[in-house]
Amino acid sequence: MTGKTVLITGATSGIGAHTARLLLDRGHRVAVTGRDETRLKSFLDESGHPDRLLGIVADAADWPATRAAVTRTVARFGALHAAVANAGFIPADHPRTIADGDPELWAPMVLTNVLGPALLANAALPHLEATGGRLVLIGSVAGLKNSPANLYSATKWAVTGMAENLRMYATGRGVGVTLVNPGMTDTAFWRGGVPPFALSPEPVAEAVCFALGQPAGVDLNTLTIRPVGQPA
Repeated sequence: MTGKTVLITGATSGIGAHTARLLLDRGHRVAVTGRDETRLKSFLDESGHPDRLLGIVADAADWPATRAAVTRTVARFGALHAAVANAGFIPADHPRTIADGDPELWAPMVLTNVLGPALLANAALPHLEATGGRLVLIGSVAGLKNSPANLYSATKWAVTGMAENLRMYATGRGVGVTLVNPGMTDTAFWRGGVPPFALSPEPVAEAVCFALGQPAGVDLNTLTIRPVGQPA
């Protein structure tokens, strides 16, 4: 992959931010979205490469905002070669369960984690078809292994299914689809309770870049990356 344009949702921190930095360091053009304008500005200021970096305030679960983000990226850089559905959300009461959690906190998680990738796919696929590009969905090991009454896990199971049904659609149109499933990773997800063996975000970002760097005609569909020490 040389000098291509990649849009990453929810990329002001964690896996998305590290992926954006790796791509910029390797000479690509990157558009990143984030809901918080202050955090987005801080990311843009510290990342450098202003000629190859575009920041867009957008909620991944909002259709007009997602559509506008894709449109702005193509308008700025001329094409779209890859889109990464990275934005994710987890409610403040996690890890409480469906049985004892607060239902009023659940909607943003379900909308961001499940609706968000679908919105990005809808907006990006016509452009990816034009470039023979790739759609990457950030799933989770939680979407491969069930947990008791865990709604977050259920949203990631939905992403697992979405990746495969999008692949079935996109492969006949020359577009690759990759699902990347991180295990326990040191991000804001843990809110201070990070397991001692958790991955740093960098290896997951490298896995995303590996998928994006596959040659034409190669559809790498699933990458699962766990830290040594994670049994589930």
